[in-house]
Amino acid sequence: MPDLTYATPPGGLPPQSQLLTGRAVFTTAYAVIPKGVMSDIVTSYLPHWTDTRLWILSRPLSGFAETFSQYVMDVAPGGGSDRPEADPAAEGVLFVTAGEFTLTIAGTEHSMVPGSYAYLPPATDWRVKNSGRVNARFHWIRKAYEKIEGLETPPAFVTTEAKAGRISMPDTDGKWATTRFVDPTDLRHDMHVNIVTLEPGAVIPFAETHVMEHGLYVLEGKAVYRLNQDWVEVEAGDYMWLRAFCPQACYAGGPGPFRYLLYKDVNRHAKLAYR
Repeated sequence: MPDLTYATPPGGLPPQSQLLTGRAVFTTAYAVIPKGVMSDIVTSYLPHWTDTRLWILSRPLSGFAETFSQYVMDVAPGGGSDRPEADPAAEGVLFVTAGEFTLTIAGTEHSMVPGSYAYLPPATDWRVKNSGRVNARFHWIRKAYEKIEGLETPPAFVTTEAKAGRISMPDTDGKWATTRFVDPTDLRHDMHVNIVTLEPGAVIPFAETHVMEHGLYVLEGKAVYRLNQDWVEVEAGDYMWLRAFCPQACYAGGPGPFRYLLYKDVNRHAKLAYR
């Protein structure tokens, strides 16, 4: 596998001389949050986290995408948390894009570096500590776990993108591949967070239209992405947020691979009317 790179938000603030015109858009079907709007002024903070700020890229919105939230965490040297998750029903995935930190799960320490991935089931005892010299940045995707009678809750685990490898999509000659951190047939899991890789010039050659909601953070490269009826240009550091049934397709622009971190909800009945 070639060297892997991972985009992170630029932070800072643009100069006063910069034009307002940009690529950010929010529609009833999708949103695009370009990297240029992930500045210092839109960061937030969390209780029980020290020397840490975050960009909240998505959160449940009634009538839009309702199943998940996605953060980019920015933990300064010495920062972290002994009480990171306040909701005992929330499961989580961490994916590291910059820096290093120690993730402790039930007393066992794991060294997290760019490309590291962790799954954290609900009510897990976990902690984060940045003992390094540079800021650590990682995605934190959270979902209310949907427990099913007769199925165990999946255990916590830590791995890396390099260890997980890539699986080529059928009939694509390896030009479109997916890194799957969880077996798709493991019904204990109700969400998947994968990495999709498209080689230069590769395409998603049809308008995918399906019930799964998506968060797509571009880790590397650039592309023209079809969202509902629109074609939009996206590049490393951009985020796309799609509600259920939003049509989507893609042309990878090159000159290098186009890769993104992808969330989707899976393996559960559709919710019916509340009663």
